[in-house]
Amino acid sequence: MNRDAVTKAKRVVLKIGSSSLTGAAGSALDDSSVEKIVSVVATLKSRGAEVLVVSSGAIAAGLAPLGLSTRPKDLATQQAAASVGQGLLIARYTEHLARHKITASQVLLTTEDIVRRSHYQNAQRTLTKLISLGVVPIINENDSVGTQEIRFGDNDRLAALVALLVNADLLVLVSDIDALYDAPPTQAGAKAIHEVMKISDIDSLTLGGAGSAGVGSGGMVTKVEAARISTSAGIAMLLTSLKESGETLSGSSLGTLFHAQANKSNSRMLWLAHASTPQGRLILDAGAVTAILERGVSLLPAGVTAVHGEFISGDAVELASADGKVIARGLVAFDSEEIPAMLGRSTKELAQSLGPEYERELVHRDDLVLL
Repeated sequence: MNRDAVTKAKRVVLKIGSSSLTGAAGSALDDSSVEKIVSVVATLKSRGAEVLVVSSGAIAAGLAPLGLSTRPKDLATQQAAASVGQGLLIARYTEHLARHKITASQVLLTTEDIVRRSHYQNAQRTLTKLISLGVVPIINENDSVGTQEIRFGDNDRLAALVALLVNADLLVLVSDIDALYDAPPTQAGAKAIHEVMKISDIDSLTLGGAGSAGVGSGGMVTKVEAARISTSAGIAMLLTSLKESGETLSGSSLGTLFHAQANKSNSRMLWLAHASTPQGRLILDAGAVTAILERGVSLLPAGVTAVHGEFISGDAVELASADGKVIARGLVAFDSEEIPAMLGRSTKELAQSLGPEYERELVHRDDLVLL
């Protein structure tokens, strides 16, 4: 098995989950685990690679100092644990990286930093500058101020989006599961899959849930989704365990390597497909669905039968068939309050009755991506 995608990667995003950092009990940060992952980072740096770390574990690290033994159910306590744990987590990384003469930085991202295009570009500039300065950014979701429900260790998608942000060569997910299996790994006879050429090759697999420590919610489903995002961007993804991470990154055939797609999408379309948050939905008639899927055309008002949600021009919206199946996502050219009067009408008719500015597409094909 050729693993040049692993051994020759020049820019690596390495994600480690909560269960790998906190041990089996999951109630305290395991210093030896931090030391192990830092050793892997140092090895990558010594061979000339640039490294960014997406680290879960802030909430889990904050449990013990707060006298908690299990994951809190309420958002406020989760945020408090994250606030305490973030400091502990970055302190450990800074201490261990310094022993290798490597400078660490803390980068806390919110959902807004990823889903809003202007914020996305700002995060991109910041991370790129840190890398150019030789710094290893330690990245985590800013759980202490997040307004949405916080999910322990669910940073697999975040890691994939960071890999897109910085145009990485390789995404590495370090988990308590050492590889992708053809059945739940606890099931007798389950076999490890060490190479995935296309995500569609594993569509029939039954994927497992979160790890045994009880502090992570990533599970195999989110890891495969991360692979789908990264490989579609031309970025290979490696799944491995903390124990085997050093050996796997040295080129051994352990773990699972998801190969990058040869025909990768451009960054704008990848952002639209995976990082944007739809603000509404347009319901298409059968003819428009066929035209979008088979001919790659723009969406015109004549092909839309209904509009749902409130949004403004430039927002991302879903395009769905009459039965509710979402077929695409795009940037809409009109506000939601303008669209009802346009439904089912041709652009020429709209121009005559509403003005020449209405003689254009609802969603231009350059601002549209199929899902």
